[in-house]
Amino acid sequence: MDIIFLGGLEIDTIIGIYDWEREKRQTIILDIEMAFDSQKAAETDDIQYALDYKTVSDRIIAFVKDSRFFLVERLVSEIAQIIRTEFDVPWVKITLNKKGAIGSGINVGIIIERGERTL
Repeated sequence: MDIIFLGGLEIDTIIGIYDWEREKRQTIILDIEMAFDSQKAAETDDIQYALDYKTVSDRIIAFVKDSRFFLVERLVSEIAQIIRTEFDVPWVKITLNKKGAIGSGINVGIIIERGERTL
């Protein structure tokens, strides 16, 4: 199995259950791993056979910026669904870091995996 990854993707969004979180954008940090068979892309050197991480990144950034979820669990599940369905990715692992949510410099968040890990 090959893994395409996006690391340290910082996006400002409205996320949280408290009143102040509903009014002020917070930065979340995403690390995303996606299973993808890259053999044909490697053999042909042709982008049409690759998982275009720029396109994935642009889609996720646009989605997160426009989202208004209360829970990180919901946000990260929606991100996983987009990646799996729109980009035909059989397995995805996402780490969402809501740094500073419970104190300055403290990392908190969630890690999820969706789908089958083998290709």
